[in-house]
Amino acid sequence: MPSVSPRKRPCCICRKWFMPDVRQKDRQKTCDNPECRTEHHRRQCAKWNNKNRKYFKSNYLAKKLEKVGKPPAAVCIPPSVPKCRISPILPRDVLLREVPARNLVIIEYLAEQIMGRKRTGSTGFS
Repeated sequence: MPSVSPRKRPCCICRKWFMPDVRQKDRQKTCDNPECRTEHHRRQCAKWNNKNRKYFKSNYLAKKLEKVGKPPAAVCIPPSVPKCRISPILPRDVLLREVPARNLVIIEYLAEQIMGRKRTGSTGFS
């Protein structure tokens, strides 16, 4: 059985023609240049991240709550709370004295979501 040699094709990043690796069949999209491969990987990751936004939203809050730990049975020194991406108006130590750490993480998460919608102009829930 004669083997069919692959045809040249243009790199999806730099558009230079290259000969694809025979073992890759029709799956190879970029040339052998590491910069092209890195850029292609970055684009594919961005595409996947845009398609799967809910995956990260659900995991993000759960991971922050895990860092805080379970709610304390008695009043004690608050655990270290993960840093919020927005800067609150009140100092964090004041907030931690008045609000339990787990509740503070949830409140900050909701504030981040609201600020993100305000920045992008999105009004629908997804």
